[in-house]
Amino acid sequence: MARTSAVMAEFGRFYEQQYAVALFNSVRYEIEGGGNTQTQLLHRKEPLKNKSIFSGGLFQYLEESKKWRSRFLYVGDSYNISLYESKAAHDRGIHSKGVINCAGYRALTSMEEYLGLLNNSLGDTKAKSASAPFLKCPTQFPLILWHPYARHHYFCVMTEKEQKKWHAVFQDCVRHSNNGLSEECKVATPAFTDALRLYRQAKGHYGTWDMMCGNQAQILANLVMETLHPELKNLIVPRLKGKLQQRQKDWMLISDAVYRQVLSQTKTQHEALAQVCEMERPRLDSALRTDMDQIITSKEHVSGKIRALVSPRIEQLVRSKVQPYIHSILEALMEPTSRGFSEVRDILFRELVEVSKNTMNDSSREKLGEHMDKISMLAFHPVKMQNCYEKMEALNLEGLQQRCDVSSPSVFIQRAQILMRQQMDNAVHTFEQLVHQSLDGHSGEDLCKTIQRCQDRVLKKYDYDSSTVRKKFFREALLQIIIPYMLKQLSTSCSPDLPKFKELIFEDFSRFILVESIFEEAVLQSVSKDIMMAVKEAAVQRRHNLYRDSMVLTNSDPNLHLLGEDTIDWAGQFGGVKGETQGGENEGQREQDLETEKPVNPVQQVPIEKEPGSPESVTEIRDLINPVLEVVEKDSSQLTNRMLPLEEGDEVKHITTVTEIVSRESPKKVEGELDATQIERALEEQQCVSAIENSHPPPVSV
Repeated sequence: MARTSAVMAEFGRFYEQQYAVALFNSVRYEIEGGGNTQTQLLHRKEPLKNKSIFSGGLFQYLEESKKWRSRFLYVGDSYNISLYESKAAHDRGIHSKGVINCAGYRALTSMEEYLGLLNNSLGDTKAKSASAPFLKCPTQFPLILWHPYARHHYFCVMTEKEQKKWHAVFQDCVRHSNNGLSEECKVATPAFTDALRLYRQAKGHYGTWDMMCGNQAQILANLVMETLHPELKNLIVPRLKGKLQQRQKDWMLISDAVYRQVLSQTKTQHEALAQVCEMERPRLDSALRTDMDQIITSKEHVSGKIRALVSPRIEQLVRSKVQPYIHSILEALMEPTSRGFSEVRDILFRELVEVSKNTMNDSSREKLGEHMDKISMLAFHPVKMQNCYEKMEALNLEGLQQRCDVSSPSVFIQRAQILMRQQMDNAVHTFEQLVHQSLDGHSGEDLCKTIQRCQDRVLKKYDYDSSTVRKKFFREALLQIIIPYMLKQLSTSCSPDLPKFKELIFEDFSRFILVESIFEEAVLQSVSKDIMMAVKEAAVQRRHNLYRDSMVLTNSDPNLHLLGEDTIDWAGQFGGVKGETQGGENEGQREQDLETEKPVNPVQQVPIEKEPGSPESVTEIRDLINPVLEVVEKDSSQLTNRMLPLEEGDEVKHITTVTEIVSRESPKKVEGELDATQIERALEEQQCVSAIENSHPPPVSV
């Protein structure tokens, strides 16, 4: 496609320029070193290695047959959604019916919201938002994956609780897939992001971009579709015939076909571009290391000349149109972000306390292995982490979207949510390492005390690292908001004067020194001081539990970072059974199963548990782990359901009344007994499944 080739050719010129600059910055950093802040928590090297995330059953709409069918969804460590006919088909290793990469998608739970997006994409001013879609959901709980260019996917479930659960799963898949650029690539990733930003600035688009989602090929496909899609819509949509629903369906098929073709081309052309740059890297690297001192001296000379010219204009802009807004923007960012990180700490505390309590009931190494194996995936539990993520959804940058060219706050929301998950996993991993290190030679009583000490140490370290991570996030977010605005304001007055400074750069150094990059660095430095001061003032005032930069933990562990980065195999080391084999390439992977509410052995299969606070889930877990002994009081006037009515946080100190201990029936005996209500419910569910799969909704007319 000619449009794709033209965009990639122009982007390629920016990429080759920025690749040399990024390599220069990387080599200079390697030679001179940097002062990165030492974190307190450990970082897991490969948190999802050999683990699947979640799985379960729901209904999917098949466009080919125009029917709803039961499907088993499996989400592996890549966060791609694999679709199978049944769980048995997945377990036997049968090839999946399809795979969904969620980059760029939005997870919806309302047909009204979906219709609104659909009508906007069609551009039909006559269409009503309440118009009936071309499909009818057989239940009241739809789940839709919507993409502005690619194919849409339709699912539904039977209950609102299932809908919330799967919505959290889909949002987690979208969040992870959108974060597709590796931070470990110190040259290729900065070169790509800077080239993309400069390309869009050349087209007059400053500020954040919602469709910077996925890997490089997906982002470039979105870049091509950003201009191609509206042109095709204006050309094709007026020629579509039929009723509204048919035109919507036809346009989606056309858009998806074009997007897939563009994606295929951007993938091929980007790989070729990256290969060319990588082949040239040894030569550039050698030249850099040979002439590094001269290159740095030349750059500083040119930087001084450029700053002397543009500094007065930059300072005037900062004083009049930037400084008055820094504190208000920072406050808007701090409130929801800090609430989210605080919720992460609360969830972490509750889970660690639960491990401690379970250890007091049974201090055997096998049971400890089960509890630790279960908590190791806490950061990747979509339902438990959902409360943290929802706190960040409250971010409101209204007023900045036009002034600073911020298209929406979604870029900052998803970045903060990724950081929350990373900090949760770092805390859990540190707890695992500390407990594992302390296990040898401890009795049961000592083990409980050891776990509590590890818990206290981890929470203190989390508080410190949480403050550090949030302050860095605030600084980066402020720069992302303010710098594009300043560049846009200064472009007309400063850009025409920059080319003359190219004469001051030696030709051999021109690949590594770009006057445009030096100008942007001057703008960055001019506002960085004000941003640093604003964040520092918030830390000095201890607002939102931020720590000062000079603050160091007194109980810092100098040898903590000598512990391993790999995930501990609790099930294998402590006598548990390895996870069930899933067949084929998924053999040996453990998963959080969404298909069943029944708790299972966490060593074999880790389910997504019921929401915290559900009495049914607590009872079931207790019944399966340990037989429960009930204490029946002789004076039952003070009792409710034969249990003492204790408030949260209360502790039984002493009981003086006469008691009689009655042993509860074995769970195995109860397990085989089904009452009439359970049988009736099972029959109703089976009838609903059959009705949905056999339904064929009639065509809907406008």
